[in-house]
Amino acid sequence: MKIAAIALLASAAMPISAYAQTSSTQPDSEDGEGESVTEEGRSEPALDDLHSVIVVTAAGMDRLDMIAGTSVITGMELQRESNGQVGEVLASLPGVTASGFAPGASRPVLRGFGGERVRVLTDGIGSLDASGASADHAVVADPLIADRIEVLRGPAVLLYGSQAIGGAVNVITKRIPPRIPDEPIHIDALAGFDSASNLREGGISLDAPIGRYFAVHFDGSYRNTDDIEIPGFAASPSLRADLLADATEEEEEGHLDEAEELREAADIRDVLPNSYTETYSLGTGIALHSGSSNLGVSFDYFDTSYGVPGLPGGGHAHHHEDDDHDDDVEEEGEVPVSIGMKRYRVDLRGTLDLGTGFFDEVQTRWGWSDYTHTEFEGDEIGTVFDVQGVEGRVELVQSRRSFAGGMLSGALGAQYSHVDFEATGEEAFIPPNVTETFSLFTLQELDFDRFELELGGRFETTSIEAEVMGQDRSFDTFSAAAGASYALIGNFRAGLNLSRTQRAPSAQELFASGPHIATQQFELGDPDLNVESSWGSEAYLRGEIGEVKINASIYRNWFDDFIYLSATGDEEDGLPVYAFRQQDADQWGVEGQITFPVWEGDDFSLLGDLRGDYTRAELSDDNAVPRIPPLSLSGALEARWAHFDLRGEVEWHDDHTFTAPSETATDGFTFVNMSLAWHPFEGDDNLTFMAQVDNVFDTEGRRASSFTKDFVPLAGRNFRLSARASF
Repeated sequence: MKIAAIALLASAAMPISAYAQTSSTQPDSEDGEGESVTEEGRSEPALDDLHSVIVVTAAGMDRLDMIAGTSVITGMELQRESNGQVGEVLASLPGVTASGFAPGASRPVLRGFGGERVRVLTDGIGSLDASGASADHAVVADPLIADRIEVLRGPAVLLYGSQAIGGAVNVITKRIPPRIPDEPIHIDALAGFDSASNLREGGISLDAPIGRYFAVHFDGSYRNTDDIEIPGFAASPSLRADLLADATEEEEEGHLDEAEELREAADIRDVLPNSYTETYSLGTGIALHSGSSNLGVSFDYFDTSYGVPGLPGGGHAHHHEDDDHDDDVEEEGEVPVSIGMKRYRVDLRGTLDLGTGFFDEVQTRWGWSDYTHTEFEGDEIGTVFDVQGVEGRVELVQSRRSFAGGMLSGALGAQYSHVDFEATGEEAFIPPNVTETFSLFTLQELDFDRFELELGGRFETTSIEAEVMGQDRSFDTFSAAAGASYALIGNFRAGLNLSRTQRAPSAQELFASGPHIATQQFELGDPDLNVESSWGSEAYLRGEIGEVKINASIYRNWFDDFIYLSATGDEEDGLPVYAFRQQDADQWGVEGQITFPVWEGDDFSLLGDLRGDYTRAELSDDNAVPRIPPLSLSGALEARWAHFDLRGEVEWHDDHTFTAPSETATDGFTFVNMSLAWHPFEGDDNLTFMAQVDNVFDTEGRRASSFTKDFVPLAGRNFRLSARASF
């Protein structure tokens, strides 16, 4: 079954969210959703807004076929997948899953890689938070006010940083108004409710012109959930068996209270304790537009609090270095742990039209952030993470011009970031440190009509200083990519990308030393780590054959000095010791999508959508890279008539059995989801009501990519109502 499914993915092009026929311009539609218009005049998204021409914010590129693995979520798809965590919003895309640590903290995982190997951006600038330092740290990004979310994989990431070998996620907002509205006020709004978490959420943004040259923006959002409902027991079958066995052992030794507590922990079911969330955000911006030039600034505030589900029978235990405090460890493990996070951010964007010379325009983007993450043990403050950072980039966008018989376009630029990280408290397993990077990059496209060439390069210098440890490491890295594509039939293209990427180790990988309770590990960094390098290749098919749209990719990466976390067999502070090490590794995978009409009539159409992905990553000692997601496949049928869209989908995830040492296996699962969308106004999709039932059969599901999969299952059957408006 598995071999046949993988072969089908490679040959028949099953799934990816969107085939990227990219452009350097903004979407033609006022709301930026890229919707197509039918003959009847109805503004209709081509199968969930993501199977038509997609716009990616890469400066100076007409198509940029190097972005073979690009996906974009917007419009009705963004409404259907709405979630407080950007990782969960994207988890249905081929090649994408989520870390799933808790309902309040779930980072994107791209092609099996997460953490520091995936950059999460807001309008092209890093999130400047501490989410990469720990799985229980939420990403500071608000999907409720996002205009669209882009997923960049492969060589395109050179635009945003060589650190992100796995890829990048770019949350696009309108906080700095991208244009002057042609109406007195433009409003976008989204609201939703559900049953599995008692969700109440809403977001609204307003854009308005001030005279001929200025535009202002205001937005706000609120999201609140209770503890989520789950199907069956919180603990996985293997963990529950261990808890009951420990209870029997405690009982035999005469520890009746301890035995009863372990049995109670094993029997937690139906509702996941301490999994609530509450988030709100506020933002405003103003921009000056004069011809093709513009200058704008924005300010936003983000505030979230969420519970951290504890390991049954152990809690989210906090350990002291002194063995005399063992009693304190047990007592603190019983205290519910929650996280409060606040972030203030200022952004600046500017574009200057340079006229008709070699360079068309110069673009700049800057962001400054003041971030605080506080972990509470009950009502007491435990550990505080403070991050202050600034990141900026300047790009010179070239004019499209004739060169060597083709048309040359592209961009070159520089990027700078400075991040000051400090942690205080019992879980301050990473010492205070300052990370500073400076890079130069270019991305070029030479178009010979049917044949295209792309070249990209990025030089980056990184310094990481941990003054309290007397450590100061510097790294120079160079990454490059080359791609070629050929139009086989009309708009249907085949391409090949080759890349060489290098990544400097992070502060955590270098300097960690202490209990990392989120992952139930005592982590040790290695100050002598070298640069991680990889050679990569990716072949793809993308485009349209009649009404059928296809996007398929197969890729492989060969890593030198791959950095990973490995069990040492020792124990410290009651936790197993894990150390960051380096070893060569191989990764390969396949992902794809095909969308096709099943039936087309005058008033009724039935569309098919097939998706899937498979990734395998293995160290040179034949052990698996930890938490690589297994094979997944999905299929959907979407019926459209009059003002209605009815969609039914089945998503299947295989068993995860190729595991790293000390990693548990994960059972596969199948979810069935249904949704009905209603567009009440003739000829206008600006108001959409949607009713959904996710996980119709209340099936237990656990993400193989999650540290907490054995005691944090996915939500059970969930009824959801939402409304999206743009007018």
